[in-house]
Amino acid sequence: MTTVMLAAPAAESRPTDPNRCVAFAVEADADPGTLPRVLELFAKRGLVPLSLTSHLLGDRLAVEVEVVGMVQAESNHVGNCLRQIPMVSRVSVMDRTVPADLPAEDLPAAAD
Repeated sequence: MTTVMLAAPAAESRPTDPNRCVAFAVEADADPGTLPRVLELFAKRGLVPLSLTSHLLGDRLAVEVEVVGMVQAESNHVGNCLRQIPMVSRVSVMDRTVPADLPAEDLPAAAD
């Protein structure tokens, strides 16, 4: 009989900036596949958004996602990936620094 030994998961290898909050504003077609495609870009990086809102405006969908911890290169890459989604017409990426001692629930909302 063979014994299988499970190894501990690898340490987080992607760089992070815990004092950086990035807000992604996406305008897209109101299509059932829009939200899953947007969220997939964060999920496959192991990121859980600080906040997520979507508003249906006629045949358009406005989506805002805030994430804490992304470095500049990663947020630029995610912004570019969002722009490649066929139903997406516009993407804005904004960032701000948050104080290191501010709890996540006290983070200010992104500016519109």
